Amino acid sequence: MSLVAVDGRAAVSLAPDAWRDLERRHEERADAMTRAHRERAARGERHPVMDFLFRYYGYKPALLRRWHPGAGVVLRDAGDTERSSWRWYRRADSAEDLVVDGDALRSEKAALIGGIHALLVATASRRPRFGCFGLHEWAMVYRSPDIRHDIPLRLGRATTDAVVESSDLACTHFDAYRFFTPAAAPRNPLPLTRDTQIDTEQPGCLHAGMDLYKWAVKLGPLVPGELLLDCFALARDIREVDMRASPYDLTDWGYAAITVETAAGKAEYGRRQQIFAERGAVLRGHLIEIAASPASAPS
Repeated sequence: MSLVAVDGRAAVSLAPDAWRDLERRHEERADAMTRAHRERAARGERHPVMDFLFRYYGYKPALLRRWHPGAGVVLRDAGDTERSSWRWYRRADSAEDLVVDGDALRSEKAALIGGIHALLVATASRRPRFGCFGLHEWAMVYRSPDIRHDIPLRLGRATTDAVVESSDLACTHFDAYRFFTPAAAPRNPLPLTRDTQIDTEQPGCLHAGMDLYKWAVKLGPLVPGELLLDCFALARDIREVDMRASPYDLTDWGYAAITVETAAGKAEYGRRQQIFAERGAVLRGHLIEIAASPASAPS
């Protein structure tokens, strides 16, 4: 690794052996993280917990497998590789070398990147809140003849409704709130909308943590591969806890319930929520720095 100048800016230059090794290790890690999903998909099997990461977010395992070095990194002798045809790459000062074309990407996607940056900064500026206890999934089935998954309710219909009625809903994430049943939505003290998401998102929310994966994908090759996979790993771990705290009986799928209808379950959920918030804060900080415009980014 060495330092070079590209377009008058300092950049890291990686020799072919170095960046190919990083690429290989990234692919191996991505393959390990998605292997179970890919094998189930090949058999035509569904999974009530982990399919969410691919169906809701809509990103295929192949996207996770594609390694990017991030902005400001020159890949030496990469000009004759398949990567040279990838979008948002260009030749560096040497025709044999490639670099992420961060200026072109930022110019074309200025509104998207600016929106991501503003939301992440606003979220990071708030104190984490840990009092929701994962009741958003309960609110999604409250007083409804339909349930979102073909899985039995752990406590049955009447007791599930009673848990919602005896609890204080405290959802701050619009993309969870929008699935609340008509009977549950008014029980949330704050009516949430897409337009006000930037005013309500807070870093203790599990879904805000999961969405870091979405924002990392949307920032494209500006995001180094390791950071993308770290965001996916956080989303995966959060999704498991999210569903273990849900009203569904996932015993047959190997998931022990976090019984948020009890004091012990609430305490366990809160502990895990704090750990996720700490992990998310680190990743969110990296994404904020990446999404910042070059003029406002820290030197």
